[in-house]
Amino acid sequence: MPWFKVDDTAHAHPKLLKAGNPAVGLWMRAGAYAAQHLTEGTIPGVVAQLYGTAPQARKLIAAGLWHEHGHTCPRPKCKQPAPGDYYMHDFLIYNPTKAAVTADREKAAGRQKKAREKAAETRNQTRNADDSSRETNSFASERSAENPESAANGIAFPNLFAGQEGLSHRDGMDPSRSPRPDPSPTTSFGSSNPPAPQGGKGAAAALVEAWWGTYGRGTAQNRTTIRRAVEDALANGLDAQLLAAAMDRLGQTSKPVTGGTLQFALSDIRRTTAGADVIPLDPNAPRRLGRAAQAAALMADILTQENAQ
Repeated sequence: MPWFKVDDTAHAHPKLLKAGNPAVGLWMRAGAYAAQHLTEGTIPGVVAQLYGTAPQARKLIAAGLWHEHGHTCPRPKCKQPAPGDYYMHDFLIYNPTKAAVTADREKAAGRQKKAREKAAETRNQTRNADDSSRETNSFASERSAENPESAANGIAFPNLFAGQEGLSHRDGMDPSRSPRPDPSPTTSFGSSNPPAPQGGKGAAAALVEAWWGTYGRGTAQNRTTIRRAVEDALANGLDAQLLAAAMDRLGQTSKPVTGGTLQFALSDIRRTTAGADVIPLDPNAPRRLGRAAQAAALMADILTQENAQ
């Protein structure tokens, strides 16, 4: 916002003293108008009539504070006003031009725009950092909830793990179970005798590479996770051929390869290898009817007796 500048010695200036206080009041108000509307010192006649009187305007002209149309002031910056208007003497010597004020306003607007953009960028960076932190925590929570078997990855493979040695009670008692496929420890991703180089890491790498070539596209795991599970199994003395069979079974069923899933697959393989999964029925053995069959037989006897009577 521009200012109409008045020197601190103006109260004793000869021209102001000659014009008198009423005329100086008109001069002051007209100067503020010119500064606000960027007229560069030109005072429209209607404004002079609004703020003062014709005698006051004549006193300002007589004192040399204003110029009317056709003036002969030698100062090059005292412009020639239109008929009926006035011009303030030496206005542009003490006050800026319209172009200067406009340029300053544009610079100020540019600085404010940059400041607002910088503030907005800072807010966005802070918001993005907070969102990223929340998403990371959310993903970590979801990952831990979706992978409950991860805690079993480090479980050792004991020689007497439940279900891996001998036959279970159900295997010998239940003849109704369907036969399983050939349980021989062969793999579809390699030969019946997969390569087993010396050293747990070398054998694990060979098994993982062979398994990955067949089932890699269908798993969400990475090779490092699978390799660690295989290395743990080999480190606990598990035979590479049995391990390959277990990995093949997990790949066929699209299950992840972890310490826990390998244990279940090995348990299934060892149980079916024992040959006790299916027990043939003895045709001469007496059959024990279930409750539904007993009830049906009883109703049939009752109906037979009623018909006989």
